Formats: sequence, structure tokens, C-alpha cells
Amino acid sequence: MAKKRKPDEAPPPALWKDTFADLMNLLLCFFVLLFSMSTVEQEKFEQVAQSLNSAFSIFDGGAKAIGDGILQSNGMSQLNELDKYINSTGKMAENDESADEFDEMQNKVEEAQMEASEELAEQISEAVRENNLSEEIDIEFTSQYVQLTLSGSILFDSGSVELKDEALPVLDKVGLILEAYGSSVIEIEGHTDNVPMSGAKYSNNDELSSGRALSVFKYLIENTNLDPAMVKHAGRGEYVPIADNSTPEGRTKNRRVEIRIYNSLSSYQ
Repeated sequence: MAKKRKPDEAPPPALWKDTFADLMNLLLCFFVLLFSMSTVEQEKFEQVAQSLNSAFSIFDGGAKAIGDGILQSNGMSQLNELDKYINSTGKMAENDESADEFDEMQNKVEEAQMEASEELAEQISEAVRENNLSEEIDIEFTSQYVQLTLSGSILFDSGSVELKDEALPVLDKVGLILEAYGSSVIEIEGHTDNVPMSGAKYSNNDELSSGRALSVFKYLIENTNLDPAMVKHAGRGEYVPIADNSTPEGRTKNRRVEIRIYNSLSSYQ
């Protein structure tokens, strides 16, 4: 028979209150921690969010806040990991060192890319000289590519996308140079000045620049062994000038076709 409590005996302690108090304390610590991080940078917040996700998965299952995630269903089982997470936040200071290491690594990559482009530019410059194209082609390079710039007046008549007959020997020589780098991504861009189109087949400079890039692309593909999958073409219109459009000389420079050869370390490879 169960023992009956005497009227003057104190009621047994409610053990659930201890558990509830612990839960409230842990939740308080958790929200204080979140508040302390309210002014951190976005990058650090994302790192914290990832740590939260891996530590006790409060953002799993499509949850957007503490109340509607796995924490709500699992209760105390996940808050047991809170102390581990708090300890892990002490490693945030190490992120600065990791950032420095990442920057150093990135600088080394960029240096290697620049060296690759410089070597590629020397090879192409020599080929341009050997083919007597120094007057027709300007060569520049970045950490990503080597760029060959041809004046639009050499290739096209005003307002036209049809290659001039005298331009074909130049493109034939350019095609031979490009074939030596056929395994690299090659990009052809057409550019114009800012003078509006009038009375021509193309209604604006966007269409004209795209048509010119396409004409050069088609000619090179039809007359070389270049893989079409490795050659891109695009029209940039009047939006990337390299000279002042207010002068005839500047407009002449802006009417151009650029051919870029990406180096072997480029992010486009």
C-alpha cells in the first residue's frame, strides 16, 4: 500500500524546477552570446552560424530561429553542447591569422598568374614582331590574360560588320598565333565609340559591336584549327572606352576589337 503523506509533512520537492532553471540559465547565456555578436562583420557572423549549425544544429530543418528548429523538439539534448560551443568561440581570434594566411596565399597565386601572363605576353609579342604586325596590334596583359587590340578601322568600314579585304591577311597571321594557344580560353570583344548609329543596318552600337566580334570569330573558326568551344565572342558597345570620345582621335581608338588569351593559371581555364 502506498504511504500516505501526513498533513504536517512538507510536499516533496518538484525536481522539474531544477531542470527548468538550468534550461533558463543556458538560454540566457545563449542570448547574451548572440547579443555580443550583434556588431560583428558579416563574414564572422557566417562563421558563427556555421559553428552553430555543426555544434547543435539549431538552424537545421529549415529553421529560421531558435523556436522553430530542432532545438524546440529535442529540448535539453542540444543545449548540452552549449558549453562546447562557447569554448569553441575562443578560436575566433585564430580567424585573423587564418585570414592573413589566406591573403598571403592569394597574393602568391596572383603573382604566379602575373608571371604566367608576362611569359605569355613575351611569346606573343615575339610572334607579332616576326609576322610584322607590330603596327596593327597593341599588346597588354593582366594576371588573367594577354590582350591583342586591333583597330576597328583596319578591320571594318564605318557602320559595317563585313571584314575588309585588306584585313584578311592580318587576321590570317593572328589566327596562326592563336593556334599555338588553342588549348586556352580565347575571348573576342567588339567595341565602338559613342556616336549614335544612323542610316545603317544596325540600329545601335551594341548590335554593331556584337556583329563585329561575331565576324572576327567566324573568320578565325573557318580559317584556323581553333576549337569553337574554346573561343568566346561578345559585343561591349560604347561602354568600355579607352580614350576620350569627344575627339576624333579618341573615337578612333575606341572603335576596336580585343582578343584575349587567358593564361594557364587563369580562373577561366
